[in-house]
Amino acid sequence: MSSNKNALIRYKTLDKCLKNKYRKYTLEDLIDECSEALFEFEGKESFVSKRTIQLDLQNMRSEKFGYEAPIEVYERKYYRYTDPEYSIHNISVNESDLKAMNNAVQILKQFKDFSMFKEMNGVIQKLEDSIHATSQKSIIHLDKNEQLKGLEHIDILYESILNKKVLKILYKSFTAKESSIYTVHPQLLKEFNNRWFLICLYKQKMYNLALDRMENIEMDENLPYIDMDLDGDEYFKDVVGVTVAESMAPRNIIFFVDSANAPYVKTKPLHKSQETISETKDGTLFKVCVQLNNELERLLLGFGNSLVVHKPRRLRLRMEEKFRAGNKNYQDLIIPEESSIKD
Repeated sequence: MSSNKNALIRYKTLDKCLKNKYRKYTLEDLIDECSEALFEFEGKESFVSKRTIQLDLQNMRSEKFGYEAPIEVYERKYYRYTDPEYSIHNISVNESDLKAMNNAVQILKQFKDFSMFKEMNGVIQKLEDSIHATSQKSIIHLDKNEQLKGLEHIDILYESILNKKVLKILYKSFTAKESSIYTVHPQLLKEFNNRWFLICLYKQKMYNLALDRMENIEMDENLPYIDMDLDGDEYFKDVVGVTVAESMAPRNIIFFVDSANAPYVKTKPLHKSQETISETKDGTLFKVCVQLNNELERLLLGFGNSLVVHKPRRLRLRMEEKFRAGNKNYQDLIIPEESSIKD
């Protein structure tokens, strides 16, 4: 049992004792009560030290957890609440707390139609009822697209990661002519650019599979699950997006952004490694240290003619090729007659 859970059990037990009007509790009595309560929950002998209970009483008296419990020692040996009606479960909530909770409810409500949050609907309703939440429109609006294909798969993928289950996924990439079955060990769900991906182990290598390309998913109870103990922050630290090449080292990407757009790049860095190299009246020279992948290329291309890649040469040539192809598309474009185009 976690130490946090143990502490909650002790606080609950101490609260029960301190508000008991018909019995006097010494420090030794409180130690015995807490030890007994932990034994009931854990099913094994659990001794609580004198120091632990003294710290618990001190924490309950303080503002640390918002209790500020009125605990007194009377007759120099017994413990009780000075207010017989007090309980840590009857903490008053001020107007500021209610406003903060109401704002949190408004944000949570934006997830109500998201499949993996459907079970939260009842919880959110209870929160609204208990804090008398207002029906105000949410001030914070989260970017989401509830019509995205593949969201219906999130539940089973989430459960398989949580319960460490192997999956058989019928999958068809954009480039494949036919669907294929992938037997994978799911590790992590990742959202990028309003699209969801499953990060999984497939044939001893890490892959990312887009949820919108999954056609069917089944659990395979016969194969043992391989847990890669994946830390998302560590795994994605050197990339923009979701494509990670295990054998590729991050490269220094040097790029110039004109003066009109440089402030946007400064305030919203392309990657956490971003640095400013130099500035002039014409623009700013930046550096990021990341792996080269398609997501990075698309991000850089999105700045159009306001961004120029200086290094590495390979990436600069790729950008030149893309812009030349785009320019040719516009030059060769045949525009249909206006009457055939509907607004």
